[in-house]
Amino acid sequence: MNRRTWIRVTGVALLAALVGITTPALAAHGSASASDLRTGYNALLAEHVLLAAAATNAALGGRQAEFEAAAAALDGNSQDIATSIGSVYGADAEKAFLPLWRKHIGMAVDYTMGLATRDKAKQDKAVADLIGYTQDFGAFLAAANPNLPKDVVAELVKHHVGTLKSVIDPQAAGDPAAAFAALRVAAGHMSMIGDPLAGAIAKQFPAKYPGDPAAPAAGLRATLNLALREHVYLAAAATNAALGGRKPEFEAAAAALDGNSVDVARAIGSVYGADAEKAFLPLWRKHIGMVVDYTVGVTTKDKAKQDKAVADLVAYTDDLAAFLAAANPNLPRAVVADLVKHHVVTLKEVIDVQAAGDQTKAWKSVRTAAGHMAKIADPLAAAITKQFPQKFAAAQ
Repeated sequence: MNRRTWIRVTGVALLAALVGITTPALAAHGSASASDLRTGYNALLAEHVLLAAAATNAALGGRQAEFEAAAAALDGNSQDIATSIGSVYGADAEKAFLPLWRKHIGMAVDYTMGLATRDKAKQDKAVADLIGYTQDFGAFLAAANPNLPKDVVAELVKHHVGTLKSVIDPQAAGDPAAAFAALRVAAGHMSMIGDPLAGAIAKQFPAKYPGDPAAPAAGLRATLNLALREHVYLAAAATNAALGGRKPEFEAAAAALDGNSVDVARAIGSVYGADAEKAFLPLWRKHIGMVVDYTVGVTTKDKAKQDKAVADLVAYTDDLAAFLAAANPNLPRAVVADLVKHHVVTLKEVIDVQAAGDQTKAWKSVRTAAGHMAKIADPLAAAITKQFPQKFAAAQ
């Protein structure tokens, strides 16, 4: 284990111990809870949408290397979803689920290619195939879990298909503002699948997944995880567009990213009040501006600008940690600063490989950076739950 990894892992462990929780990454013997199910499925399903949209955006833009790298990252996400199904229902279910899940991705690609080539027949067939697929998927989950009615699941998946189509259409029309607005809606919709799926599994196997996935603490944890992971994906989309010289796409991604910032601030305000929300938003936006400065420095090969942005970001981590530590005594300032610093480092790594033109490494780095946000979201949710036990039922 290298020094950076040791610092990160021990930092998370220390914070977890101080707030009295065990994060999923540190859970012994692979144990899990209903809260883990909700957070995990929501994160994977939202990531599915974000990666699918990145792949279709690259394909429609004629950026073949980026499309292939995003598609590979999307398939990695598919494998992770299948693994999570297998952890509940066994290896045979995992083996059957993966090709079924991949099938609808292929149909989405067919629809995208139909748009790119203006082949209306291909588009119509893909849409018909996707609608038919929803029944197959509903049947699979209903057969595995009696708490998941086939028709209900099929309808939810049909809505997923519809929201994803609503992203691809404006991408093809060259309207990035509409595309990124639709992307946030489509990613947010996936909780309408993730929440019932987690609830049905917890109900089916209460001894294996204890706790209530609908508890306020579980909801807070899922909300923070989703918001912070989306922050990374939208930031990476903005820097990718900026480095590629696609100004309208950069501006649209940056606007979506700011919408995410407003949502993160609202989550803080829902706990600590309007004044805290008002103070948090400009503080959070501040580090995004620094990331933009770093990206501009990379684009213009201005080493001084890059170095200043990095120094500003490192200093910023202590400012954010001070804010959170002042709000919550269960969040030690030094440990939080180190976790936020790792967020900065992982995002910098994304930008560096984007600038180097290594699309494969870039998309792997995006997934890593997004995954790291659980190291912030989970302890933050646990600390808030401990601080306000009457407002948030204990997380399990």
